[in-house]
Amino acid sequence: MKKKIAIIGSGFSSLSASCYLAKAGHQVTMYEKNETVGGRARQLTREGFTFDMGPSWYWMPDIFDKFFNDFGKKTSDYYQLDKLSPAYKIFFSDDNITIGDCMDDICQEFERIEPGSAKHLRNFISKAQKNYDIAINKVVLRPGLSPLELITPETALRVDQFFKTISGEVRKKFKNKKLVSTLEFPVLFLGAKPSNTPSFYSFMNYADFGLGTWHPKGGMYEIVKAMKNLAEEVGVKIHTDSAALKINVENNKAVGININGKDIIADVVLSGADYHHSETLLDPEYRQYSEAYWDKKTFAPSSLLFYMGFDKKLKNVEHHNLFFDTDFERHATEIYDQPSWPKDPLFYANFPSITDSSMAPANSETGFFLIPIATNLTDTPELRTQYFDIVMDRFEKRTGQSVKNNIIFKESFCVNDFVEQYNSYKGNAYGMANTLRQTAFLRPGLRSKKVKNLYFTGQLTVPGPGVPPALISGKLVSQLINKNV
Repeated sequence: MKKKIAIIGSGFSSLSASCYLAKAGHQVTMYEKNETVGGRARQLTREGFTFDMGPSWYWMPDIFDKFFNDFGKKTSDYYQLDKLSPAYKIFFSDDNITIGDCMDDICQEFERIEPGSAKHLRNFISKAQKNYDIAINKVVLRPGLSPLELITPETALRVDQFFKTISGEVRKKFKNKKLVSTLEFPVLFLGAKPSNTPSFYSFMNYADFGLGTWHPKGGMYEIVKAMKNLAEEVGVKIHTDSAALKINVENNKAVGININGKDIIADVVLSGADYHHSETLLDPEYRQYSEAYWDKKTFAPSSLLFYMGFDKKLKNVEHHNLFFDTDFERHATEIYDQPSWPKDPLFYANFPSITDSSMAPANSETGFFLIPIATNLTDTPELRTQYFDIVMDRFEKRTGQSVKNNIIFKESFCVNDFVEQYNSYKGNAYGMANTLRQTAFLRPGLRSKKVKNLYFTGQLTVPGPGVPPALISGKLVSQLINKNV
């Protein structure tokens, strides 16, 4: 039976769900509080420079392909995709590692750093590839309703990998600290320390080394535009500048939402907004999770971001750059164990105009710098300035060039902005971490246990943080709605 469905938020998971639900014949309307769609994946344009304000890594291209294929489309119908070569560069205090676009090149680089490591790397990635196939084609396609979902013939044979950690597995085979950091880096996308992440999640290493790093011409926002266009093609109505103020409930059943003070009637309500915030839109008796529940959870980091336009081309950098020239483990401790502003932070720098000239004026560079930080930190202009200086001093030193006087403009984004613009719990940037105790059925549910016809999607529920998981989350919740309405 076809239903009238109201969706709160327009991030990747909401856009994904809206497409699947409209395709199933439902009347779907999406409401976004900000003036553009995309949720955290927004775009900033200024003086001819184009920035992705949120996600900037295009990994797991197969997930995007599958999404568009479900509608008889291809990614190439909407945007041009290029594989980056090299994929990225890592700066250490005494050396740099360049990650190529194929295993042969990556093995050669590993062998340069640690003779004999190439053999171990090929074995590690081969195992990671098997885990990727199981994870993507079996485990993550389940809605997180029961612990039995994790039990398959394949996972039963790998149960030990859920109790060992990525960190432990990597350090058994690789001794050089640079290689260890390189292999532990991908699980940071899952929002947890490598020492707390099950070794089964090595499938992220296959996503990195096996499938490669890609770039949609024009930036990641091209995916948002593609999904918006697809949603409208299948009949979704989208309203921006439309803040949800309340989820209306009658007789323990969702009956609509209040948008900008006006009640909208709906048979089903789906929220792709921050899960914690979504529950605050309910009267207290209808909330599933207490403040104490949320406070005890491990959240992925927040971030301090700087968006800069440079009036010259930069040297000695690639499209993606990781600055691991300080203590990786100490920074992780300052994020997860003893939340505080980091003394000597690692950071990430993104220059998409190096491979995509459309993202900056001629002879200029678009620059995006990100420092991962703990959630809920004090965020002041003075602290932003202090950390801007730290990052730029290190950047100039490690890349051997002067850039401060070439900055045309800079804008920043941090904890306060995540809270104000995205209603993000404690200012988190990436949702809830994928630790063992926060995996699958142990994450907040796609369906409300207290309110009929109320559903949730996004990075705080299953499968977890990241753009590809968000696409899957939208598909999972749409299947659950179709099954139950």
